[in-house]
Amino acid sequence: MAAYLIVRAVVPEAEREKFDQWYQDVHLPDALAAFHAVSAWRGWSDDDPAVHFAFYEFPTLDEAKSVGDSDAMKTMRADFDQNWQDRVARTREYVEVAQSISN
Repeated sequence: MAAYLIVRAVVPEAEREKFDQWYQDVHLPDALAAFHAVSAWRGWSDDDPAVHFAFYEFPTLDEAKSVGDSDAMKTMRADFDQNWQDRVARTREYVEVAQSISN
């Protein structure tokens, strides 16, 4: 089953517009290519407008988790840290699809 690397970031209101533009134009496309993910998408929480989520899809959980310690992840984290330092806190989770249905 498919699996996802989910990145949750808490972005200060004063940084939101700049962060949104940077993630759209630079970070998401770069991460998609660097991680060799199947797809990537992102969005803002409706419950908390400071919370941004990015989703990276992989064919398997093992492939998703292999990104965690990869040189690609180290490079992407360094780029993120260079741009946002400690102003944007983030966490990462890996989720394996247990069930998928559609109409």
